[in-house]
Amino acid sequence: MKSPLLSLPGAVPGEGPDEGVAAHYGDLFREQRALADGTGFVDLSHRGVVTVTGADRLSWLHLLITQHVSELPPGQATEALILSTHGHIEHALYIVDDGETTWAHVEPDSQGDLIAYLESMKFFYRVDIADRSDDYAVVHLPAGSITEAPEDTVVRETPHGRDLFLPRARLTDFAEASGPAIGVLAYEALRVEAHRPRVGLETDHRTIPHELGWIGSAVHLQKGCYRGQETVARVQNLGKPPRRLVFLHLDGSEVTLPSHGAPIRLASEGEEGRQLGFITSSARHHELGPIALALVKRNVPVDAELIADSTAAAQETVVEP
Repeated sequence: MKSPLLSLPGAVPGEGPDEGVAAHYGDLFREQRALADGTGFVDLSHRGVVTVTGADRLSWLHLLITQHVSELPPGQATEALILSTHGHIEHALYIVDDGETTWAHVEPDSQGDLIAYLESMKFFYRVDIADRSDDYAVVHLPAGSITEAPEDTVVRETPHGRDLFLPRARLTDFAEASGPAIGVLAYEALRVEAHRPRVGLETDHRTIPHELGWIGSAVHLQKGCYRGQETVARVQNLGKPPRRLVFLHLDGSEVTLPSHGAPIRLASEGEEGRQLGFITSSARHHELGPIALALVKRNVPVDAELIADSTAAAQETVVEP
C-alpha cells in the first residue's frame, strides 16, 4: 500500500519491508535528531492493522498469544508474540484495547497470515477478527511529543512514543498539521539504538523469544496455554538459547553498511573464518555513527572483536550468554 505522503517534498521511497512509505525526506540526520528530541511524526501506514471485537476477545487472545491480556485495562499498551508449535516466532503484535475493540499493528503484509491463524482458532468464542489496514494508518509520535492525537483516535502509548491508529482518509490532513514528516530510516536507527527486535529482520525460521530479549516485554512467564509455550518454559528453566542478540558499533570509515544477512566472524580469523552469526539490522545513527544488531552463537565471547563481511565491529551485550 503506497502512502499519499510519498508526494511530500523530498520524499524518497523506502525499500524492502518498508516499501510504500518514505525512507527519508532529504535529510536523514536532521530527521533523526528531530525524532530523538520529540518532534515530528513517522508515517508507518504500510503496517498491517488487525482488530478483534466481541465479548470474549481478551480471554480468547490470552489463550493464543505469549502475553497476559485477559484483564488488559483499556488504554494500556502491550506487545505479544505468536509462536509455532516448536516455539519459533511467527508474528509480533503491538496491542492496545479501547474497552470495546482490541487493536494491533503488525509487520507489513503479514496480517493475512495472522488473520488466517486467528480465524482457525475461533471455535465457539464470541469474537470477530478484521483486517482494518485499508481503513486505518499507523502513525508514530516520538516520546516527548506535544502533538495531540486527533479526537476519537485510538492511541497506543509506550516509553518510546505513541502509535496512533489514524483513519487513513485523515493521514494527509494530519501530516499538514503535525509535521515535520520523518522517514522510516530515522525511526529504524532509533529502534536499533534501543535494541528493539523486529520480526523478519531479527528473526529467521528458527528464532525463539529468548534469543532476542523478548522474555518479559512480550512473553509473560506466569501463563501457559499458548502454542509454543513448552519450548519457552523448557529453555527458561533448563537451558540457554542457542543464539543471542548483540549490538554492534561498526567501523565508521566504511562507505557502505553491512546488509541484512551479512556474515559475522571473529576478526582474528578474518573473512575466511567460521561464520558465527549474521547482521539483522544496520543503520547510520546521528550520534553513534554506523550501528547494527546481529544474532550470534551464544558461546561467542562477549569481548570478542568481530567483523561483519569486511567491516570491523565491536559488540555490546543485549542478551546475556
